[in-house]
Amino acid sequence: MDADPYLRKLHFRAHHRGTREADAMVGGFFDTYHAQWSEADFAWFERLLEEQDVDIMAWALQTAAPDPNLAGPMMDLLQRLDFISLPEGLGK
Repeated sequence: MDADPYLRKLHFRAHHRGTREADAMVGGFFDTYHAQWSEADFAWFERLLEEQDVDIMAWALQTAAPDPNLAGPMMDLLQRLDFISLPEGLGK
């Protein structure tokens, strides 16, 4: 784990959302992509963390239109869901 307190805080918040599904989605997104984020991307992620899990999951699964303030390239990346790995036997 990174020694930077800011990254540790974001990691914790991303992985402790309240449900396993949201932890996997938001935490997996953070783990996979944060190393390449700009300052603006981190600001976007912090705004995302303030949203309700049900909304984040609906936006990521594209069952609801994202908040216009969060729409854009980072939301597009979240919607790819290529950072989620299901336990063996699920999703078949």
